[in-house]
Amino acid sequence: MNPIDIPTEWNDSALLTFEEFCALIHIPQRTVRDWRRRGVGPRFWRFNGTGRLYTTVAEVRRFTNPVNAAR
Repeated sequence: MNPIDIPTEWNDSALLTFEEFCALIHIPQRTVRDWRRRGVGPRFWRFNGTGRLYTTVAEVRRFTNPVNAAR
């Protein structure tokens, strides 16, 4: 399994859509929806009453590298 490479130049407060996150980690949307239902994976938010889900780059880094997040 290849590690997920998040570019270091990405700002931690930048937003990724649900779809962008799934594409970045190469996981089907159905799987990530199941993770959300079970409380696993990164946190997602909705802004301004939209139906679209967003997460931050920092949250993706926390999820993809939990060893460093605990430090």
